[in-house]
Amino acid sequence: MTTTALTHTTVGLGRSRSGGRALGALTDIWAMTRRNLVHISREPMQLSDVTLQPVLFTALFVYIFGGAIPIPGGSYKDYLLAGILALNLVTSTMGTAVGLSTDLHEGMIDRFRALPMWRSAVLVGRSVADFMTSCLCALIVALTGLAVGWRADASTASILAGFLVVLFFAYSLAWIAACVGLNSKSPESAASFGFIVLFPLAFVSNAMVPTLHMPGWLQAIANWNPVSAVCAAARHLWGNPNPSAAVSAWPMQHPIEASLIWSVAILVIAASSAAHFFRRRITE
Repeated sequence: MTTTALTHTTVGLGRSRSGGRALGALTDIWAMTRRNLVHISREPMQLSDVTLQPVLFTALFVYIFGGAIPIPGGSYKDYLLAGILALNLVTSTMGTAVGLSTDLHEGMIDRFRALPMWRSAVLVGRSVADFMTSCLCALIVALTGLAVGWRADASTASILAGFLVVLFFAYSLAWIAACVGLNSKSPESAASFGFIVLFPLAFVSNAMVPTLHMPGWLQAIANWNPVSAVCAAARHLWGNPNPSAAVSAWPMQHPIEASLIWSVAILVIAASSAAHFFRRRITE
């Protein structure tokens, strides 16, 4: 972060001490959020995973694989969009791990420790900034989907709810990524989290293809994969083809409830763990 950005952050943090504790914490969070957004604006290629990648993946799967994947009750274009959204949001959480690890190893966290601020604002501010980029990703996925022929057969409120379900799940995963970033030995090792965990999590699911024709053992894993529940919930809310509704597994029969349960459980456990790891790192 440049000297100017750090000065702006310090001013914002100084103002937070003059108000109440809650107002001060909110001001600290906004200062950290703004700092991360400014950093992104100066390196826009950081957004390639939530801007260019959704367009490329949508075109790749629709025009290359779409004709070879039959979907009961509808077109592959309508089936695919929920999976593309989940795939991009899940894999983009890797940026949270890399960003926190970079701040730790470049000494930025040590500088923040010297400021009169709420310490956890570093984590919350990062998560808020990443959530904003996730919203940008959702917008690009929706526009790209409309361009290739995706249509939702539901009310505006239901369509919005479908996007919020996926965004909430991605936000919860970002806190797992925060735990990885706080425990990694370098930004490079933090980046490997995406390839070791996030990509298998996204692909061993119903995101790209229905699970009905998978081998029995793999189908069981995919049906209980939280990504499958999130994709099925979005398709249900959007009125898109949802072959998973024919699967007897509980998450596929109750995808909205399963998605929310997974998201809340992950958020509670991962956020508390990230706070613990952060306190440990700043006291070392």
